[in-house]
Amino acid sequence: MSEPVEVESASLSPRFRSGTREAWRLALGLLYPPTCIACQAATGEPHALCAACWSSIRLIERPFCERLGLPFAVDLGQPLLSPAAIADPPVFGRARAVAEYDGTASLLVHRLKYNDRLELARAMGSMMARAGAELLADADVIVPVPLHRWRLWWRRFNQAMALAKVVSCESCVPCDPFLLARIKRTRRQVGLTKAQRQDNLQGAFRVPIEAKARLEGKRVLLIDDVLTTGSTANAASRALLRGGAASVDILAFARVVQEL
Repeated sequence: MSEPVEVESASLSPRFRSGTREAWRLALGLLYPPTCIACQAATGEPHALCAACWSSIRLIERPFCERLGLPFAVDLGQPLLSPAAIADPPVFGRARAVAEYDGTASLLVHRLKYNDRLELARAMGSMMARAGAELLADADVIVPVPLHRWRLWWRRFNQAMALAKVVSCESCVPCDPFLLARIKRTRRQVGLTKAQRQDNLQGAFRVPIEAKARLEGKRVLLIDDVLTTGSTANAASRALLRGGAASVDILAFARVVQEL
């Protein structure tokens, strides 16, 4: 008679543990009600945006340029390239971003990057995984845009790495942050023209010798927080392709639609 009791006890144990976790989550919710990651208004779920902040984000959805991910004002019913992609083709294959870099989207990027709000990476990375689903389906490995060691020491964390870890977890595509290194201490890109950005990033990235075997023939998805002129994305992509990557696509949380 003891065997049925043991079987029942074993079957109840996972349910009990699950119920305990749910009760603990609800208790925490009462003590610390979830709030909007942008404006701190009340939300139904943690690590989320309220309705007002969500509606203020200008999401980038089709129709857009298939290479640069720039949104088109009119849907012509077929995949198209923008004049910018035709006149000056990027080094990378395709670029995608969640939203235009303004308003709430720029606020989230700034808080993650400069205010040490690492908890924002969870929501931002989840949105990136959805926006970049087609790129993730083709990717073998995820690589965050690296920081130079001195900037990493000063900032203490790499925001691209924080986002890449979430995208990797959401998509099950492995992340390897050591496939690309930033070997040149560049000036800050803010305020530079496109030509100055390109010159600033000349020779900034390199694939370490010990990483070339892992990179060989891989389809890389490069992760960054913001895509502006594409200079950083091009420089990093060029280094990855020279290092043996088969292809490189770009996924960012936000992108500048009007070029700086």
